Amino acid sequence: MAFMTRSSIIAIGASAGGVGALHELAAALPATLPVPVLVVLHIGAHRSELPAILSAAGPVPAKHAEDGENIQSGCIYLAPPDRHMIVVDGQLRLLRSPKENCARPAIDPLFRSVAEHYGPAAIGVILTGRLNDGTLGLYEIKRRGGVAIAQDPDDAPYSQMPESAAEHVELDYCLPLAAMPGCLLKLIEGKTGKEVPMAETSSLLDHEQEPEIVAGRTFDRPLTVTCPECGGALKKFEQGSILKFGCHIGHSYTSEVMAAAQFEEMEKVMRAAVRFLNERAEFCLQMAEYTHAPHPDISAQWHAASRQALDRAYKLRDLVEQDWLTPESSAEPPIAARAHGKAG
Repeated sequence: MAFMTRSSIIAIGASAGGVGALHELAAALPATLPVPVLVVLHIGAHRSELPAILSAAGPVPAKHAEDGENIQSGCIYLAPPDRHMIVVDGQLRLLRSPKENCARPAIDPLFRSVAEHYGPAAIGVILTGRLNDGTLGLYEIKRRGGVAIAQDPDDAPYSQMPESAAEHVELDYCLPLAAMPGCLLKLIEGKTGKEVPMAETSSLLDHEQEPEIVAGRTFDRPLTVTCPECGGALKKFEQGSILKFGCHIGHSYTSEVMAAAQFEEMEKVMRAAVRFLNERAEFCLQMAEYTHAPHPDISAQWHAASRQALDRAYKLRDLVEQDWLTPESSAEPPIAARAHGKAG
């Protein structure tokens, strides 16, 4: 069953390179824009001047969202620092809930809420950025009948986010930035003639882990993978073609972001171990000097312990600084087959 729809809200997600992309979009929007625009840019907890930048770029005013305010047409609402922004019954809510894909604000929470409350009337847009925050949210917008758009990766300063969207979501449009304002206005005016299917039901699949039998002396296989943020056990889900991990606290990661976060935490722990070994070497050396006169035999033991700690510190530092295999950063998914509306 299908029906015609007109878009009534635009949700945009961007990360690295996003300030320039959002500036260009804002400059091309008309003063009479009849829908609200909700934007998440990965800014973390840092102060943001983005509302002033976008307000100066074009005629549509931009502001940081306020918790509980009603959503009005003709305004660009931006997620403020360190807060997720979602929509609930026509209002904006700001949450300091757990980070998603190592980000707060994150794109996925906004897109999920827009998909839930606006369904086929929603437009989701993924712009330039690293890794793949926003892909799962865009999948939800598409699944509930909304319009899925991504910036052409060849046009993006950082192509990973739009590439991920194109790989995992059946995009309606994959466009260079310059073509987006015109496309958005046509969707708002209902001039695309787009038919959308009834929304599908959700399907999250949880697969059991198969045991691995390894001969010889080795580490036992862990019962689970833990959250890089809090150390809690992670549960694995499949949503469409996207693999996702989440802990009971609420932190969640796509597989690529999980790999990057896990590697960063591993490197941090290993470098901390190098520091502790170096400090142990220094402590043992000071003890050797302190005990040298009254107890030369004990001093020799402290000297030996210092040399051992320093030797292991060098070995561990060399291990940390070796090249590591990072397949999460080298994958280049195909994009053309997924982009029905790619500009030619």
